[in-house]
Amino acid sequence: MKPPVAPRSRRAPLRRVLFAVVAPVQRFLRTESAGGVALIVSAALAIIIANSRFSSLYEAFFHTVLRFAAGPFELSLPLHAFINDVLMTVFFIVAGMEIKRELATGELSTFRQAALPLVAALGGMIVPGLIFFSLNHTPPAKTGWAIPTATDIAFALGCLSLVKRRVPWSLFVFLTALAIFDDLGAIVIIALFYGGTARIAWLGVALVIAAFLFATARARPFRLALFIPVGIALWIAVAKSGLHPTIAGVVVGLAMPTRGARTLDEALEDIEVAVESLRQLPKDRTDGSLASIERHIESLQPPVERALHGLHAPVAFFIVPLFAIANAGVHIDTADASGMRVTIGVLAGLFAGKTLGIFGATFLAVKLRVAPMPSHARWPHVFGIAMMGGIGFTMSLFVTGLAYRDAPTLATAAKIGILVGSFFSAVVGMLFLRFTQPPPQKQREDITVSRVDVPRFMDAFRVEAWLATSSFVGKTLAELRLPQAHGVTVLGVFHESDDASTSDGARYRKLDAVRADYAIAEGDTLLVVGERDRVQRFLDQHGEPEHALPKEMP
Repeated sequence: MKPPVAPRSRRAPLRRVLFAVVAPVQRFLRTESAGGVALIVSAALAIIIANSRFSSLYEAFFHTVLRFAAGPFELSLPLHAFINDVLMTVFFIVAGMEIKRELATGELSTFRQAALPLVAALGGMIVPGLIFFSLNHTPPAKTGWAIPTATDIAFALGCLSLVKRRVPWSLFVFLTALAIFDDLGAIVIIALFYGGTARIAWLGVALVIAAFLFATARARPFRLALFIPVGIALWIAVAKSGLHPTIAGVVVGLAMPTRGARTLDEALEDIEVAVESLRQLPKDRTDGSLASIERHIESLQPPVERALHGLHAPVAFFIVPLFAIANAGVHIDTADASGMRVTIGVLAGLFAGKTLGIFGATFLAVKLRVAPMPSHARWPHVFGIAMMGGIGFTMSLFVTGLAYRDAPTLATAAKIGILVGSFFSAVVGMLFLRFTQPPPQKQREDITVSRVDVPRFMDAFRVEAWLATSSFVGKTLAELRLPQAHGVTVLGVFHESDDASTSDGARYRKLDAVRADYAIAEGDTLLVVGERDRVQRFLDQHGEPEHALPKEMP
Protein backbone atom coordinates (compact mmCIF):
# COMPACT_ATOMS: atom_id res chain seq x y z
CA MET A 1 0.00 0.00 0.00
CA LYS A 2 1.37 3.40 -0.92
CA PRO A 3 1.85 5.93 1.85
CA PRO A 4 -0.76 8.67 2.06
CA VAL A 5 0.18 11.80 0.18
CA ALA A 6 0.09 14.95 2.24
CA PRO A 7 -2.14 17.75 0.92
CA ARG A 8 -0.41 20.32 -1.28
CA SER A 9 0.64 23.30 0.72
CA ARG A 10 3.05 26.19 0.75
CA ARG A 11 5.64 23.72 2.02
CA ALA A 12 5.50 21.62 -1.18
CA PRO A 13 8.37 23.52 -2.89
CA LEU A 14 10.59 22.85 0.12
CA ARG A 15 9.79 19.15 -0.05
CA ARG A 16 10.59 19.19 -3.77
CA VAL A 17 14.02 20.61 -3.06
CA LEU A 18 14.53 18.17 -0.21
CA PHE A 19 13.85 14.95 -2.07
CA ALA A 20 15.65 16.13 -5.17
CA VAL A 21 18.68 16.15 -2.88
CA VAL A 22 17.83 12.78 -1.27
CA ALA A 23 17.48 10.83 -4.53
CA PRO A 24 21.12 10.85 -5.76
CA VAL A 25 22.42 9.91 -2.30
CA GLN A 26 20.08 6.92 -2.19
CA ARG A 27 21.13 5.91 -5.71
CA PHE A 28 24.82 5.56 -4.92
CA LEU A 29 24.85 2.29 -2.96
CA ARG A 30 22.16 0.84 -5.22
CA THR A 31 24.49 1.54 -8.17
CA GLU A 32 27.42 -0.14 -6.40
CA SER A 33 25.36 -3.26 -5.62
CA ALA A 34 23.72 -3.42 -9.04
CA GLY A 35 27.12 -2.95 -10.66
CA GLY A 36 28.34 -6.02 -8.81
CA VAL A 37 25.39 -8.02 -10.14
CA ALA A 38 26.13 -6.82 -13.70
CA LEU A 39 29.74 -7.91 -13.25
CA ILE A 40 28.73 -11.42 -12.13
CA VAL A 41 26.32 -11.83 -15.05
CA SER A 42 28.95 -10.64 -17.54
CA ALA A 43 31.59 -13.02 -16.22
CA ALA A 44 29.19 -15.96 -16.35
CA LEU A 45 28.20 -15.02 -19.91
CA ALA A 46 31.85 -14.87 -21.00
CA ILE A 47 32.60 -18.33 -19.57
CA ILE A 48 29.53 -19.85 -21.22
CA ILE A 49 30.32 -18.36 -24.64
CA ALA A 50 34.04 -19.23 -24.46
CA ASN A 51 33.19 -22.89 -23.84
CA SER A 52 30.43 -23.15 -26.43
CA ARG A 53 30.43 -23.65 -30.19
CA PHE A 54 30.63 -19.86 -30.53
CA SER A 55 34.10 -19.69 -28.93
CA SER A 56 35.83 -19.01 -32.27
CA LEU A 57 33.49 -16.09 -32.94
CA TYR A 58 34.17 -14.83 -29.40
CA GLU A 59 37.93 -14.85 -30.03
CA ALA A 60 37.61 -13.29 -33.48
CA PHE A 61 35.33 -10.51 -32.24
CA PHE A 62 37.72 -9.32 -29.55
CA HIS A 63 40.66 -9.47 -31.96
CA THR A 64 38.93 -7.12 -34.41
CA VAL A 65 41.31 -4.23 -35.15
CA LEU A 66 40.03 -0.71 -34.49
CA ARG A 67 41.66 2.29 -36.14
CA PHE A 68 41.37 5.92 -35.10
CA ALA A 69 42.96 8.84 -36.90
CA ALA A 70 43.14 12.56 -36.02
CA GLY A 71 45.51 14.53 -38.21
CA PRO A 72 49.00 13.03 -37.95
CA PHE A 73 48.04 10.87 -35.01
CA GLU A 74 46.75 7.35 -35.67
CA LEU A 75 45.80 4.66 -33.16
CA SER A 76 45.36 1.05 -34.24
CA LEU A 77 44.35 -1.48 -31.56
CA PRO A 78 42.55 -4.82 -31.34
CA LEU A 79 39.19 -4.49 -29.60
CA HIS A 80 40.52 -6.44 -26.61
CA ALA A 81 43.42 -4.00 -26.19
CA PHE A 82 41.10 -1.03 -26.75
CA ILE A 83 38.92 -2.20 -23.86
CA ASN A 84 41.88 -2.87 -21.54
CA ASP A 85 43.98 0.18 -22.43
CA VAL A 86 41.45 2.87 -23.40
CA LEU A 87 38.08 2.12 -21.83
CA MET A 88 39.66 0.90 -18.60
CA THR A 89 41.41 4.26 -18.38
CA VAL A 90 37.97 5.69 -17.59
CA PHE A 91 37.62 3.05 -14.85
CA PHE A 92 40.94 4.21 -13.41
CA ILE A 93 39.80 7.85 -13.61
CA VAL A 94 36.83 6.92 -11.42
CA ALA A 95 39.13 4.96 -9.08
CA GLY A 96 41.45 7.97 -8.79
CA MET A 97 38.54 10.34 -8.10
CA GLU A 98 37.10 8.03 -5.43
CA ILE A 99 40.49 7.79 -3.75
CA LYS A 100 40.94 11.57 -3.78
CA ARG A 101 37.40 12.25 -2.55
CA GLU A 102 37.71 9.84 0.35
CA LEU A 103 41.16 11.15 1.31
CA ALA A 104 40.06 14.79 1.03
CA THR A 105 36.58 14.86 2.57
CA GLY A 106 35.31 11.32 3.03
CA GLU A 107 35.83 8.26 5.18
CA LEU A 108 39.64 8.41 4.87
CA SER A 109 40.13 12.12 5.58
CA THR A 110 41.61 11.60 9.07
CA PHE A 111 44.21 9.17 10.36
CA ARG A 112 41.73 7.70 12.82
CA GLN A 113 39.30 6.89 10.01
CA ALA A 114 41.92 5.62 7.59
CA ALA A 115 44.22 3.65 9.92
CA LEU A 116 42.23 0.43 10.28
CA PRO A 117 41.30 -0.13 6.59
CA LEU A 118 44.85 0.89 5.59
CA VAL A 119 46.42 -1.70 7.89
CA ALA A 120 43.84 -4.31 6.82
CA ALA A 121 44.51 -3.58 3.14
CA LEU A 122 48.26 -3.98 3.64
CA GLY A 123 47.73 -7.33 5.36
CA GLY A 124 45.31 -8.32 2.61
CA MET A 125 47.95 -7.61 -0.05
CA ILE A 126 51.09 -8.97 1.61
CA VAL A 127 49.78 -12.37 2.76
CA PRO A 128 48.14 -13.37 -0.58
CA GLY A 129 51.25 -12.26 -2.46
CA LEU A 130 53.48 -14.39 -0.19
CA ILE A 131 51.20 -17.42 -0.55
CA PHE A 132 51.28 -17.16 -4.34
CA PHE A 133 55.05 -16.61 -4.44
CA SER A 134 55.70 -19.59 -2.13
CA LEU A 135 53.97 -21.83 -4.69
CA ASN A 136 55.28 -20.06 -7.82
CA HIS A 137 58.79 -18.75 -7.20
CA THR A 138 60.28 -19.53 -10.60
CA PRO A 139 59.84 -17.61 -13.87
CA PRO A 140 57.61 -17.02 -15.71
CA ALA A 141 54.94 -17.99 -13.14
CA LYS A 142 56.32 -15.77 -10.36
CA THR A 143 55.46 -12.56 -12.24
CA GLY A 144 51.81 -13.14 -11.29
CA TRP A 145 52.43 -12.63 -7.54
CA ALA A 146 50.22 -9.50 -7.49
CA ILE A 147 47.16 -11.19 -9.03
CA PRO A 148 45.49 -12.20 -5.71
CA THR A 149 46.24 -8.92 -3.90
CA ALA A 150 43.21 -6.82 -5.02
CA THR A 151 39.57 -6.61 -3.89
CA ASP A 152 36.75 -5.83 -6.34
CA ILE A 153 34.68 -3.13 -4.62
CA ALA A 154 31.53 -3.45 -6.74
CA PHE A 155 31.45 -7.26 -6.61
CA ALA A 156 32.16 -7.31 -2.84
CA LEU A 157 29.57 -4.66 -1.93
CA GLY A 158 27.02 -6.34 -4.18
CA CYS A 159 27.45 -9.62 -2.28
CA LEU A 160 27.56 -7.89 1.09
CA SER A 161 24.28 -6.10 0.37
CA LEU A 162 22.57 -9.53 0.26
CA VAL A 163 23.30 -10.02 3.98
CA LYS A 164 23.21 -6.36 5.02
CA ARG A 165 20.84 -6.99 7.95
CA ARG A 166 23.48 -9.19 9.58
CA VAL A 167 26.29 -6.63 9.32
CA PRO A 168 26.67 -3.22 11.01
CA TRP A 169 26.90 -0.25 8.67
CA SER A 170 30.39 0.55 9.93
CA LEU A 171 31.68 -2.59 8.18
CA PHE A 172 30.22 -1.47 4.84
CA VAL A 173 32.36 1.66 5.24
CA PHE A 174 35.33 -0.48 6.37
CA LEU A 175 35.11 -2.78 3.32
CA THR A 176 34.71 0.18 0.95
CA ALA A 177 37.75 1.95 2.41
CA LEU A 178 39.77 -1.28 2.36
CA ALA A 179 38.95 -1.82 -1.32
CA ILE A 180 39.93 1.78 -2.10
CA PHE A 181 43.35 1.26 -0.48
CA ASP A 182 43.60 -2.03 -2.37
CA ASP A 183 42.99 -0.16 -5.62
CA LEU A 184 45.65 2.38 -4.68
CA GLY A 185 48.11 -0.43 -3.91
CA ALA A 186 47.30 -2.18 -7.18
CA ILE A 187 47.87 1.07 -9.09
CA VAL A 188 51.31 1.46 -7.48
CA ILE A 189 52.15 -2.18 -8.27
CA ILE A 190 51.12 -1.78 -11.92
CA ALA A 191 53.21 1.37 -12.26
CA LEU A 192 56.32 -0.17 -10.64
CA PHE A 193 56.29 -3.78 -11.80
CA TYR A 194 54.13 -4.15 -14.91
CA GLY A 195 55.21 -1.28 -17.13
CA GLY A 196 57.56 -1.63 -20.06
CA THR A 197 61.05 -0.17 -20.35
CA ALA A 198 60.76 3.49 -19.45
CA ARG A 199 61.55 6.05 -22.15
CA ILE A 200 62.92 8.99 -20.21
CA ALA A 201 62.04 11.68 -22.77
CA TRP A 202 58.37 10.67 -22.98
CA LEU A 203 58.24 10.21 -19.21
CA GLY A 204 59.42 13.81 -18.84
CA VAL A 205 56.72 14.97 -21.25
CA ALA A 206 54.12 13.07 -19.19
CA LEU A 207 55.33 14.75 -15.96
CA VAL A 208 55.09 18.21 -17.55
CA ILE A 209 51.56 17.51 -18.80
CA ALA A 210 50.56 16.14 -15.37
CA ALA A 211 51.87 19.32 -13.70
CA PHE A 212 49.86 21.44 -16.13
CA LEU A 213 46.79 19.26 -15.43
CA PHE A 214 47.01 19.91 -11.68
CA ALA A 215 47.50 23.63 -12.35
CA THR A 216 44.39 23.59 -14.56
CA ALA A 217 42.45 21.90 -11.77
CA ARG A 218 43.25 24.77 -9.38
CA ALA A 219 42.01 27.45 -11.79
CA ARG A 220 38.80 29.30 -10.90
CA PRO A 221 36.43 28.77 -12.48
CA PHE A 222 37.31 25.17 -13.29
CA ARG A 223 37.17 24.42 -17.04
CA LEU A 224 36.34 20.80 -17.80
CA ALA A 225 36.59 21.60 -21.54
CA LEU A 226 40.33 22.20 -21.03
CA PHE A 227 40.76 19.29 -18.65
CA ILE A 228 39.66 16.66 -21.22
CA PRO A 229 42.20 17.37 -24.02
CA VAL A 230 45.01 17.70 -21.47
CA GLY A 231 44.02 14.31 -20.07
CA ILE A 232 44.09 12.77 -23.56
CA ALA A 233 47.56 14.25 -24.16
CA LEU A 234 48.69 12.75 -20.84
CA TRP A 235 47.36 9.30 -21.88
CA ILE A 236 49.38 9.45 -25.12
CA ALA A 237 52.55 10.54 -23.31
CA VAL A 238 52.24 7.83 -20.65
CA ALA A 239 51.63 5.17 -23.32
CA LYS A 240 54.73 6.37 -25.24
CA SER A 241 56.80 6.43 -22.03
CA GLY A 242 56.50 2.67 -21.51
CA LEU A 243 54.19 2.79 -18.47
CA HIS A 244 50.75 1.31 -18.77
CA PRO A 245 48.46 4.04 -20.18
CA THR A 246 45.76 3.49 -17.55
CA ILE A 247 48.11 5.19 -15.07
CA ALA A 248 47.14 8.42 -16.86
CA GLY A 249 43.55 7.80 -15.77
CA VAL A 250 44.62 7.66 -12.13
CA VAL A 251 46.48 10.98 -12.48
CA VAL A 252 43.43 12.61 -14.09
CA GLY A 253 41.21 11.32 -11.27
CA LEU A 254 43.59 12.54 -8.56
CA ALA A 255 43.78 15.98 -10.21
CA MET A 256 40.01 16.53 -10.22
CA PRO A 257 39.12 19.38 -7.78
CA THR A 258 37.37 18.43 -4.53
CA ARG A 259 36.07 21.92 -3.70
CA GLY A 260 33.18 23.74 -5.25
CA ALA A 261 33.16 27.32 -6.46
CA ARG A 262 31.27 28.47 -3.32
CA THR A 263 31.12 27.59 0.37
CA LEU A 264 28.23 25.74 1.98
CA ASP A 265 27.09 28.80 3.96
CA GLU A 266 26.98 31.01 0.85
CA ALA A 267 24.94 28.46 -1.09
CA LEU A 268 22.51 27.81 1.77
CA GLU A 269 21.84 31.53 2.23
CA ASP A 270 20.92 31.86 -1.46
CA ILE A 271 18.84 28.66 -1.34
CA GLU A 272 16.84 30.00 1.62
CA VAL A 273 16.14 33.23 -0.29
CA ALA A 274 15.15 31.28 -3.40
CA VAL A 275 12.84 28.96 -1.43
CA GLU A 276 11.16 31.95 0.22
CA SER A 277 10.62 33.51 -3.21
CA LEU A 278 9.26 30.22 -4.48
CA ARG A 279 6.57 30.21 -1.81
CA GLN A 280 5.25 33.52 -3.07
CA LEU A 281 4.76 32.33 -6.64
CA PRO A 282 1.61 30.73 -8.08
CA LYS A 283 1.73 26.94 -8.11
CA ASP A 284 2.03 26.82 -11.90
CA ARG A 285 5.05 29.16 -12.07
CA THR A 286 7.78 27.31 -10.13
CA ASP A 287 10.13 26.10 -12.86
CA GLY A 288 12.32 29.19 -13.00
CA SER A 289 12.83 29.33 -9.25
CA LEU A 290 13.57 25.62 -9.03
CA ALA A 291 16.19 26.05 -11.76
CA SER A 292 17.71 28.88 -9.72
CA ILE A 293 17.94 26.63 -6.67
CA GLU A 294 19.54 23.92 -8.78
CA ARG A 295 22.20 26.37 -10.00
CA HIS A 296 22.99 27.32 -6.40
CA ILE A 297 23.51 23.66 -5.50
CA GLU A 298 25.59 23.03 -8.62
CA SER A 299 27.87 25.94 -7.68
CA LEU A 300 28.49 24.22 -4.34
CA GLN A 301 29.17 20.79 -5.78
CA PRO A 302 32.86 19.93 -6.29
CA PRO A 303 33.81 18.91 -9.85
CA VAL A 304 34.92 15.52 -8.53
CA GLU A 305 31.37 14.84 -7.28
CA ARG A 306 29.83 15.91 -10.58
CA ALA A 307 32.26 13.77 -12.59
CA LEU A 308 31.67 10.73 -10.36
CA HIS A 309 27.92 11.23 -10.72
CA GLY A 310 28.21 11.24 -14.50
CA LEU A 311 30.75 8.41 -14.87
CA HIS A 312 29.71 5.99 -12.15
CA ALA A 313 26.82 4.34 -14.00
CA PRO A 314 28.61 4.05 -17.41
CA VAL A 315 31.63 2.48 -15.70
CA ALA A 316 29.56 0.14 -13.50
CA PHE A 317 27.10 -0.97 -16.18
CA PHE A 318 29.10 -0.75 -19.42
CA ILE A 319 32.88 -0.53 -19.12
CA VAL A 320 33.48 -3.03 -16.30
CA PRO A 321 30.95 -5.63 -17.59
CA LEU A 322 32.47 -5.29 -21.09
CA PHE A 323 35.92 -5.78 -19.56
CA ALA A 324 34.64 -8.92 -17.80
CA ILE A 325 33.18 -10.31 -21.02
CA ALA A 326 36.46 -9.67 -22.84
CA ASN A 327 38.74 -11.09 -20.13
CA ALA A 328 36.81 -13.73 -18.17
CA GLY A 329 36.21 -16.01 -21.14
CA VAL A 330 38.28 -18.97 -19.95
CA HIS A 331 38.53 -22.06 -22.16
CA ILE A 332 38.31 -24.75 -19.52
CA ASP A 333 39.50 -27.46 -21.91
CA THR A 334 42.75 -25.58 -22.58
CA ALA A 335 43.84 -25.70 -18.95
CA ASP A 336 46.67 -28.17 -18.29
CA ALA A 337 48.88 -29.34 -15.48
CA SER A 338 51.63 -26.81 -16.26
CA GLY A 339 49.49 -24.02 -14.87
CA MET A 340 48.03 -25.91 -11.90
CA ARG A 341 50.37 -24.27 -9.38
CA VAL A 342 49.37 -20.84 -10.69
CA THR A 343 45.68 -21.73 -10.30
CA ILE A 344 46.23 -23.01 -6.75
CA GLY A 345 48.37 -19.98 -5.88
CA VAL A 346 45.72 -17.50 -7.03
CA LEU A 347 42.86 -19.47 -5.44
CA ALA A 348 44.67 -19.87 -2.11
CA GLY A 349 45.83 -16.27 -2.18
CA LEU A 350 42.32 -14.92 -2.65
CA PHE A 351 40.35 -17.29 -0.44
CA ALA A 352 42.82 -18.04 2.37
CA GLY A 353 45.40 -15.27 2.00
CA LYS A 354 42.92 -12.41 1.90
CA THR A 355 40.97 -13.79 4.86
CA LEU A 356 44.04 -14.35 7.04
CA GLY A 357 45.76 -11.13 5.96
CA ILE A 358 42.79 -8.80 6.45
CA PHE A 359 41.54 -10.39 9.67
CA GLY A 360 45.01 -10.80 11.18
CA ALA A 361 46.05 -7.22 10.41
CA THR A 362 42.73 -5.86 11.73
CA PHE A 363 43.01 -7.93 14.92
CA LEU A 364 46.55 -6.71 15.60
CA ALA A 365 45.68 -3.08 14.84
CA VAL A 366 42.74 -3.11 17.28
CA LYS A 367 44.60 -4.99 20.03
CA LEU A 368 47.64 -2.72 19.71
CA ARG A 369 45.32 0.33 19.79
CA VAL A 370 46.45 1.56 16.39
CA ALA A 371 42.78 2.04 15.47
CA PRO A 372 39.39 1.41 17.13
CA MET A 373 37.07 -1.47 16.31
CA PRO A 374 34.29 -0.50 13.85
CA SER A 375 31.17 0.46 15.82
CA HIS A 376 28.72 -2.35 16.71
CA ALA A 377 30.99 -4.93 15.04
CA ARG A 378 32.10 -8.22 16.56
CA TRP A 379 35.06 -10.34 15.52
CA PRO A 380 32.91 -12.86 13.61
CA HIS A 381 31.59 -9.94 11.52
CA VAL A 382 35.16 -8.84 10.76
CA PHE A 383 36.11 -12.40 9.80
CA GLY A 384 33.20 -12.56 7.35
CA ILE A 385 34.19 -9.20 5.86
CA ALA A 386 37.77 -10.48 5.51
CA MET A 387 36.41 -13.38 3.44
CA MET A 388 34.55 -10.89 1.25
CA GLY A 389 37.90 -9.19 0.65
CA GLY A 390 38.89 -12.27 -1.35
CA ILE A 391 36.54 -11.24 -4.16
CA GLY A 392 39.31 -9.96 -6.40
CA PHE A 393 37.75 -9.92 -9.81
CA THR A 394 38.24 -6.84 -12.01
CA MET A 395 41.68 -5.73 -10.85
CA SER A 396 42.94 -9.33 -10.60
CA LEU A 397 41.93 -10.01 -14.21
CA PHE A 398 43.60 -6.75 -15.23
CA VAL A 399 46.88 -7.68 -13.51
CA THR A 400 46.70 -11.16 -15.08
CA GLY A 401 46.66 -9.61 -18.55
CA LEU A 402 49.78 -7.61 -17.69
CA ALA A 403 51.67 -10.37 -15.86
CA TYR A 404 51.09 -13.11 -18.41
CA ARG A 405 50.71 -11.19 -21.66
CA ASP A 406 53.22 -13.55 -23.30
CA ALA A 407 52.10 -16.72 -21.48
CA PRO A 408 48.49 -17.51 -22.48
CA THR A 409 48.50 -20.90 -20.73
CA LEU A 410 49.43 -19.32 -17.41
CA ALA A 411 46.90 -16.52 -18.00
CA THR A 412 44.16 -19.13 -18.42
CA ALA A 413 45.30 -20.89 -15.25
CA ALA A 414 45.29 -17.61 -13.32
CA LYS A 415 41.80 -16.71 -14.55
CA ILE A 416 40.48 -20.06 -13.35
CA GLY A 417 42.00 -19.36 -9.94
CA ILE A 418 40.44 -15.88 -9.89
CA LEU A 419 36.97 -17.18 -10.78
CA VAL A 420 37.04 -20.07 -8.30
CA GLY A 421 38.70 -18.07 -5.52
CA SER A 422 36.30 -15.14 -5.90
CA PHE A 423 33.33 -17.55 -6.00
CA PHE A 424 34.42 -19.33 -2.81
CA SER A 425 35.12 -16.01 -1.06
CA ALA A 426 31.70 -14.65 -1.98
CA VAL A 427 29.62 -17.74 -1.17
CA VAL A 428 31.43 -18.81 2.01
CA GLY A 429 31.62 -15.19 3.21
CA MET A 430 27.89 -14.62 2.70
CA LEU A 431 26.98 -17.92 4.37
CA PHE A 432 29.27 -17.16 7.31
CA LEU A 433 27.73 -13.71 7.80
CA ARG A 434 24.22 -15.10 7.26
CA PHE A 435 24.60 -17.33 10.32
CA THR A 436 26.48 -14.78 12.42
CA GLN A 437 24.61 -13.09 15.23
CA PRO A 438 23.39 -9.69 13.95
CA PRO A 439 24.66 -6.52 15.63
CA PRO A 440 22.60 -4.97 18.43
CA GLN A 441 20.22 -2.39 17.06
CA LYS A 442 17.88 0.07 18.71
CA GLN A 443 14.52 -0.29 17.00
CA ARG A 444 13.14 2.84 15.41
CA GLU A 445 10.10 3.60 13.33
CA ASP A 446 10.53 3.84 9.59
CA ILE A 447 9.80 7.30 8.28
CA THR A 448 8.24 7.44 4.85
CA VAL A 449 7.03 10.51 3.01
CA SER A 450 5.66 11.03 -0.46
CA ARG A 451 7.92 12.03 -3.33
CA VAL A 452 7.05 14.50 -6.08
CA ASP A 453 8.54 14.76 -9.54
CA VAL A 454 11.58 17.03 -9.32
CA PRO A 455 14.59 18.00 -11.40
CA ARG A 456 17.73 15.94 -10.74
CA PHE A 457 20.15 17.47 -8.25
CA MET A 458 23.73 16.60 -7.53
CA ASP A 459 25.46 14.47 -4.90
CA ALA A 460 27.07 17.24 -2.85
CA PHE A 461 24.44 17.03 -0.11
CA ARG A 462 23.49 14.29 2.28
CA VAL A 463 20.09 14.26 3.94
CA GLU A 464 19.42 12.33 7.17
CA ALA A 465 16.60 11.91 9.66
CA TRP A 466 17.96 13.02 13.06
CA LEU A 467 16.39 12.10 16.40
CA ALA A 468 17.39 15.09 18.50
CA THR A 469 19.27 14.20 21.69
CA SER A 470 18.42 15.67 25.09
CA SER A 471 21.08 18.39 24.98
CA PHE A 472 19.12 20.08 22.16
CA VAL A 473 15.65 19.84 23.73
CA GLY A 474 14.04 23.20 24.60
CA LYS A 475 16.41 25.26 22.45
CA THR A 476 15.35 27.11 19.31
CA LEU A 477 17.06 26.62 15.97
CA ALA A 478 18.24 30.22 16.09
CA GLU A 479 19.97 29.58 19.42
CA LEU A 480 21.63 26.39 18.20
CA ARG A 481 23.13 28.00 15.07
CA LEU A 482 23.57 24.57 13.47
CA PRO A 483 24.83 25.83 10.07
CA GLN A 484 27.56 27.90 11.69
CA ALA A 485 28.47 25.43 14.45
CA HIS A 486 28.12 22.12 12.63
CA GLY A 487 27.63 22.82 8.91
CA VAL A 488 24.12 21.31 8.78
CA THR A 489 20.72 22.90 8.25
CA VAL A 490 17.37 21.67 9.58
CA LEU A 491 14.84 21.47 6.75
CA GLY A 492 11.82 20.28 8.68
CA VAL A 493 10.34 18.18 11.46
CA PHE A 494 8.32 14.99 11.03
CA HIS A 495 4.80 14.81 12.49
CA GLU A 496 2.26 12.01 12.43
CA SER A 497 -0.05 12.14 9.43
CA ASP A 498 -3.82 11.82 9.79
CA ASP A 499 -3.60 8.19 8.68
CA ALA A 500 -0.46 6.95 10.41
CA SER A 501 -1.12 3.22 10.26
CA THR A 502 -1.21 1.04 7.15
CA SER A 503 -1.85 -2.58 6.32
CA ASP A 504 1.85 -3.49 6.43
CA GLY A 505 2.28 -2.10 9.95
CA ALA A 506 4.59 0.73 8.94
CA ARG A 507 4.03 4.23 10.22
CA TYR A 508 4.17 7.30 8.03
CA ARG A 509 4.90 10.88 8.86
CA LYS A 510 4.67 14.10 6.97
CA LEU A 511 7.36 16.71 6.91
CA ASP A 512 6.60 20.22 8.15
CA ALA A 513 8.95 23.11 7.51
CA VAL A 514 10.32 24.91 10.57
CA ARG A 515 11.43 28.47 11.20
CA ALA A 516 14.33 29.80 13.24
CA ASP A 517 12.11 30.24 16.33
CA TYR A 518 11.12 26.57 16.39
CA ALA A 519 11.97 24.99 19.78
CA ILE A 520 12.99 21.33 19.73
CA ALA A 521 10.73 19.10 21.82
CA GLU A 522 11.44 15.73 23.42
CA GLY A 523 11.33 12.95 20.80
CA ASP A 524 11.46 15.28 17.78
CA THR A 525 12.77 13.75 14.58
CA LEU A 526 14.13 16.42 12.27
CA LEU A 527 15.58 16.31 8.80
CA VAL A 528 19.08 17.77 8.39
CA VAL A 529 21.02 18.51 5.21
CA GLY A 530 24.64 19.42 4.56
CA GLU A 531 27.85 18.26 2.98
CA ARG A 532 28.24 14.51 3.34
CA ASP A 533 31.16 14.48 5.75
CA ARG A 534 29.71 17.29 7.92
CA VAL A 535 26.40 15.46 8.30
CA GLN A 536 28.27 12.27 9.24
CA ARG A 537 30.35 14.09 11.87
CA PHE A 538 27.25 15.78 13.27
CA LEU A 539 25.37 12.47 13.60
CA ASP A 540 28.40 10.73 15.10
CA GLN A 541 28.65 13.42 17.76
CA HIS A 542 25.00 14.25 18.43
CA GLY A 543 22.81 11.55 16.87
CA GLU A 544 21.27 8.36 18.06
CA PRO A 545 23.43 5.20 17.67
CA GLU A 546 21.29 4.06 14.74
CA HIS A 547 20.29 6.67 12.19
CA ALA A 548 19.05 6.14 8.65
CA LEU A 549 17.57 7.93 5.72
CA PRO A 550 13.81 7.81 5.40
CA LYS A 551 12.67 4.58 3.82
CA GLU A 552 12.86 4.74 0.04
CA MET A 553 9.85 6.43 -1.51
CA PRO A 554 7.76 4.64 -4.16
